[in-house]
Amino acid sequence: MAYHSFLLEPISCHAWNKDRTQIALCPNNHDVHIYKKEGNSWTKTHVLKEHNGQVTGIDWAPESNRIVTCGTDRNAYVWTLKGDVWKPTLVILRINRAARCVKWSPKENKFAVGSGSRLISICYFEQENDWWVCKHIKKPIRSTILCLDWHPNNVLLAAGSCDFKCRIFSAYIKEVEEKPAPTPWGSKMPFGEVMFESTGTAGWVHGVCFSESGNRVAWASHDIMLTASHEQLILTSDTLPLLCVTFITENSLVAAGHDCYPMLFVFNAEKGVLTFGGKLDVPKQSAQKGLTARERFQNLDKKATSDTKEAVLESLHKNSISQISVLAGGKVKCTKFSTTGMDGGMAIWDVKTLESAMKDLKIV
Repeated sequence: MAYHSFLLEPISCHAWNKDRTQIALCPNNHDVHIYKKEGNSWTKTHVLKEHNGQVTGIDWAPESNRIVTCGTDRNAYVWTLKGDVWKPTLVILRINRAARCVKWSPKENKFAVGSGSRLISICYFEQENDWWVCKHIKKPIRSTILCLDWHPNNVLLAAGSCDFKCRIFSAYIKEVEEKPAPTPWGSKMPFGEVMFESTGTAGWVHGVCFSESGNRVAWASHDIMLTASHEQLILTSDTLPLLCVTFITENSLVAAGHDCYPMLFVFNAEKGVLTFGGKLDVPKQSAQKGLTARERFQNLDKKATSDTKEAVLESLHKNSISQISVLAGGKVKCTKFSTTGMDGGMAIWDVKTLESAMKDLKIV
């Protein structure tokens, strides 16, 4: 594991370039800072200034090397590197509330923006007029869109929202792509078609993710952790609410949130259940110790109890984790992933090291 503290401010969102040598992040304001890795340290190379509201979403297209950002100013910008300067192009989203999240499609020929306008803007480039245009997915969304993820087929889009729903929509744009082939989620995919809608969730859906095959989708809500592959598998967690989730294999997930450490969840295909695999902040866990006799007497003197001591976060992150990104191996066989959060830091986690440590401590 490696941890780097970029800022004193919370990191509201981040994105990596293709070779993972640069990271774009927002320090909870209207700017985007780009850092480049030099040895074991990170050097700030660019600051993208165009938004006049907080930047809430960033995504970096690996092949075209374009960055898309969105913010509370109700705008989105596509940034293109020309020479040594990032040039912005305004995208007209046609929304009257803040944009909350943004994601490039796998083929990078369109992107989706979720907003507080109770709709999703599917944006694509119109060659004839040389600008970005969008189409809206509205029904049956009844509240703010908080998270998005694309299916590998470049057409289906999963969205989590404040109306307690995770939905899968068709975002098929006939102007830029061929008619999609059937999937396990359905065969008829006109634009805006609802292919799946969750039931039973009783909290805002903060994070959503498709598996590498696209046959499963997982989401984290404010009350429980769910995963679905047509049937819904519900796992009630005794942790604090989760804010983000990603597949690291077809049958395992990593999620994190207000508990400040990533957690492993495993899907058992034979039993058809989702189980908790353990906390992944292992080195800090192994350092925890019980109270000494001296500490017990000190607590009795200060607090009239011997059961507690001063609250100290033993986790690597010192505040909520708001985003997880796969760094190596993809969603099918992830070997490294990163987390950023409200403590202004970024941690890189090695999956093999974590698995070995967890087995040694008999956590899994």
